[in-house]
Amino acid sequence: MPKYIIEREIPGAGKFTAEQLKAISQTSCGVLSKMGSQIQWVHSYVTTDKIYCVYIAPDKEMILEHARQGGFPANNVTEVSGIIDPVTAG
Repeated sequence: MPKYIIEREIPGAGKFTAEQLKAISQTSCGVLSKMGSQIQWVHSYVTTDKIYCVYIAPDKEMILEHARQGGFPANNVTEVSGIIDPVTAG
């Protein structure tokens, strides 16, 4: 199943409290629960003004539907074509 990186522009995301991040996570999980097992949230990276999320889904449209239902921005959705890490160099 394809893996996607979602770039969400959220000004001040890096200053969100633990409670704010928990609320966002709960909203996302609630939407995922309604959408079924075809879409999965792997994890997210919070930066100063953006959140980068890694999802597994059958297509980009499902990612965009999750964002719409959750009220999240999805400024850029990119399918992952490969993964490299230090082991790749060996």
